Amino acid sequence: MRWARLLSVEFAFTGLRAGHGPGTWGQRAIWDVVRGLGTDAARYNVTGGRELPEPLPVARVADLVRALLARHDSLHTLLDADGDTVRQRVVAAGTVPVVPRSAPPGEVLPVAYALYHELQDTPFDPLTELPLRIGLVAGDGLVRYIIFAMPHTASDGWGLRNLLADWDAFSAGAAPQGVPQQPLEEAAFQHSDRGRRRDAAARRSWLDKLARGPHRPFPARAEPEPVFPNAVLNSPALALALDRLAADGHAVLLAATAAAAARLTGAADTVFQVVVNNRFLPGMAGSVTTVAQEGLLHLPGADGSFPALVHRTFGAALSAHRHAYYDKLALRRAIASSSPCDHSVFVNDTRGLMPVLGYARPAPAPLEEALSRTTLSWPVDHEPRVGTTFALDAQDAPGSLELAMTADSALIPRADMARLLYGIESLVVEHARTMPA
Repeated sequence: MRWARLLSVEFAFTGLRAGHGPGTWGQRAIWDVVRGLGTDAARYNVTGGRELPEPLPVARVADLVRALLARHDSLHTLLDADGDTVRQRVVAAGTVPVVPRSAPPGEVLPVAYALYHELQDTPFDPLTELPLRIGLVAGDGLVRYIIFAMPHTASDGWGLRNLLADWDAFSAGAAPQGVPQQPLEEAAFQHSDRGRRRDAAARRSWLDKLARGPHRPFPARAEPEPVFPNAVLNSPALALALDRLAADGHAVLLAATAAAAARLTGAADTVFQVVVNNRFLPGMAGSVTTVAQEGLLHLPGADGSFPALVHRTFGAALSAHRHAYYDKLALRRAIASSSPCDHSVFVNDTRGLMPVLGYARPAPAPLEEALSRTTLSWPVDHEPRVGTTFALDAQDAPGSLELAMTADSALIPRADMARLLYGIESLVVEHARTMPA
């Protein structure tokens, strides 16, 4: 099959599992977020890809995509929505849209990068469109790069990582490990007695923490802007420091964010919503679905000794992770009938999760020298986010690590956004310096 004939192409499938039932907690929660966003819903898309070690014919790629569809029901599931009620409908047959691009040798990655952004920026309608699009970059009639794009109602970032791992296995002629739980099975558990007990326990934990945190740590300090500014700290030193801290890196990053926020607010306690992947739940390790949710982190004494704060963060993070699987709409109703503390800060550590085109690990260097290469930029403004003081994402970058912060500048002016980001970097780097080499 010659590539010139593939200006518009679809991969058809048939004979797969089918069924219908209630939506999962994750499907319902994400749908509640994106249903009113229109084209802006595309910023929640989950997109990533792989350069193929050996180029493949299009027909072989189509067969591998069908194997992924057969393994993961979420990739051929439509949603039905009526108000707050969401149901899922798994279809046995259909077509997956494919967007092809040609690239001469040496230009595959730039073309793939452009195609990645094109797919990432195109919204889905989860009610009428199957939740998968494929991007292919080819040369001489053979596919050299594949990109998968999904709406967040179908998968989270950890699901994308699992999908890419399954692609690697299938394309190498191997079988992926384990049997993932399917969304219909997950919804059945959530409606069972065990699922309801887990939901109730999570809700109790949240309400208990929300009764103990500070109520207004970020008072208004300026007139609201029509947009939320976005600041990005690119720090090779932060990447090197977190590599040195290894398994402790997640807790150190949370502790540093809490300590830096405490310096701004003067509040000793911090409360964050922390994104938890929930892949430690039975059957979820290899799943491609949207199961990540926010856990509530309550960290007292964030204005004290940093090493002691790091130590306490481990226990606080464990509690947040334990109670991060719940019916979000039911939790929201419970919070609305209480007098909760402020919980408008969100932290999402995506290091090692989302594929980054052109990614390379940071080159070894003394931390002091690496600090000299830190940059701060303000690349974009976002629409205001209801109930958000600031959202912080830690994400891989080529040879570096980025902290991307979006904030309500009426509560955290731009100068304080910069102070917070540089403060996190300083705390993490200094902590890494104290660790044995």
